[in-house]
Amino acid sequence: MNESADSFQKFEEKIARAIEGVKRLQSEKKALEQELERVKAAAKERSRDCEAQERELVALRREREEVRTRVEKLLDQIDSLTAESEG
Repeated sequence: MNESADSFQKFEEKIARAIEGVKRLQSEKKALEQELERVKAAAKERSRDCEAQERELVALRREREEVRTRVEKLLDQIDSLTAESEG
């Protein structure tokens, strides 16, 4: 009967270790899920930042092109003035 009690005690210990393992894994899973949510939120924020920067870049390129066109017109006017005074 002593041997049977030892076997049952070993079985109880194995069950207790298994329960602790499950608890540990559940805790790790919860921590990983929280980390995943933080990473997702950070990625979403970076995506919004990237989109804003892309819009700003497009606007700056458009503005640069407008300035270029205005400068070219001014240079053409200067060229025509100098051509008139030379001619």
